[in-house]
Amino acid sequence: MNKLKIYFLGSGEIAVPVLRACSKAQTIDLVGVGTQPDRAAGRRGKLVATPVGRAAAEAGLLADKPESVNTPEFLEKLRSLAPDMVVVVSFGQLLREDLLSLPRLGCVNVHASLLPKYRGASPIVQAVLNRDASTGVCFMRMERGLDTGAVYRTLEYPLDGSEYADALELALGELAAAHAEEALTGIADGKYPPVVQDESRATKCGKIRKEDSWIDWRRSAEEIDAMVRAYHPWPGARSRMRRGAVEAVLTLRRVEVRPDCLITPGEVSVPDRKTLLVGCGEGALKILEVTPENSKTMDAVSFLNGLRGEKIGFLPRD
Repeated sequence: MNKLKIYFLGSGEIAVPVLRACSKAQTIDLVGVGTQPDRAAGRRGKLVATPVGRAAAEAGLLADKPESVNTPEFLEKLRSLAPDMVVVVSFGQLLREDLLSLPRLGCVNVHASLLPKYRGASPIVQAVLNRDASTGVCFMRMERGLDTGAVYRTLEYPLDGSEYADALELALGELAAAHAEEALTGIADGKYPPVVQDESRATKCGKIRKEDSWIDWRRSAEEIDAMVRAYHPWPGARSRMRRGAVEAVLTLRRVEVRPDCLITPGEVSVPDRKTLLVGCGEGALKILEVTPENSKTMDAVSFLNGLRGEKIGFLPRD
């Protein structure tokens, strides 16, 4: 039995378990790995590899790091490897037609939503933000449109309303990894014929911007709680806070919804030395963990102790 020859393109955390699954699969021959180039990070600008780059190195795999996968040089290298399929997971570069048509079985993308819902760059964040009852991953055929290709295999994942985006990303990566060998070989064998997406149900989501994360305290406590979980760890759900005559930014890291607590939106209540409540348009939030501007993340008790009894309030988003 001939093994399925796969070249893997990925960068983000969700791609790591899928890469590992492909590298260990008995019916897959992983002929190469590609990821985004190392980028400068931190104040010192030290070059840092992508999660896939680090995982490949740990596994003893030599990862290609092209600035563009669409150059003649990279296409020639890929052509020389003669993969049956290119598998793409959270890669971060647009694949043009020359690459899409190069593998015998085309390019297969593992997308973290139940397509055609949430086509685009931030499906995990949107699922948490919109308090969806479920999400999942799709193995889909790549074409020129953004996540518009036919879907081979859909795996659903239930949500209970407590998920944080980063943890959900890892969970979806593990879900895809658990089915990767079966799904990819099934696609190659014709077990999973491509199903055209229903365009009438399609929705799109773009890249997350830092300005998206400002809190509007007129929204319900449930909506703001969803923001806290969706924008974790970056950019974080943030609010401008007034402490005396000083204004600063406070990022909420963990909160608890108090639906029956009635406080004016943005107003702070400290009923005891261990409880910090903020009013919302509906209900209130108990703040459990925060990151003050230019400081480390701390629990609410430590934050309250640092205030030394000084009153604070949160400002409107606008």
